[in-house]
Amino acid sequence: MNLIIDVGNTYVKLAVFKGDEIKRKDVVKLDHLLKYFNSLKKEYKSINKAIISSVGKLNDKDISYIDKQVDLILLNFETKLPFKNLYSTPKTLGIDRIALVSASVNQFPKKNTLIIDAGTCITYDFVTDKNEYIGGAISPGIRMRYKSLNNLTANLPLLETEIPNSITGNSTNTSIHSGVVNGVLKEIEGVINQYEQKYSDLTVILTGGDANFLSKQLKSSIFANSNFLLEGLNYILQFNSN
Repeated sequence: MNLIIDVGNTYVKLAVFKGDEIKRKDVVKLDHLLKYFNSLKKEYKSINKAIISSVGKLNDKDISYIDKQVDLILLNFETKLPFKNLYSTPKTLGIDRIALVSASVNQFPKKNTLIIDAGTCITYDFVTDKNEYIGGAISPGIRMRYKSLNNLTANLPLLETEIPNSITGNSTNTSIHSGVVNGVLKEIEGVINQYEQKYSDLTVILTGGDANFLSKQLKSSIFANSNFLLEGLNYILQFNSN
């Protein structure tokens, strides 16, 4: 069995895979990682391989401890990947984007694929039907847009995310909701349309924390999968185990 460890700044997502199937998924605080790792190892004694994807501050001591317990891969730009990386600055390519691209070439082989990850930022990543990763785009996510309106102005309030009732806001709050949410939706639909004009057989995947919120409102035909990044990390681990 494989253990997937996706480390953020404060929280860690862990997933236990048997083959391609997720058997368990949890989120824990970063400082509870080793305690939870030990409990998973005790419960799932057949866990013998793991991969760590870390954009947070996982210290070397914790990594060393996990490495002694399992066959560990620490994902970075030098890791063997299941696609050809044509990004001009591979050292700067986010490991979350690497994982998403890996999931796409596994689940949608030989297809022109656009992966949209709607989280803190919205990232767009494109893979050709020749298994070549070209690159993509990065823009502010929904919460970042709400917060920037509040932080960078004197009088605009910080609001919780909400589906606007109308394109035309009739108050400050409804105007903000319309601007942020409709702006994101039109951006995503516009990007999809640009790719579809060039690739008529385009496959579109939507993932990330805001995927469910956005998928209900997008008109484009998409595959929504909240576990796509974890599945990509598991595939990288499998790819390096063969």
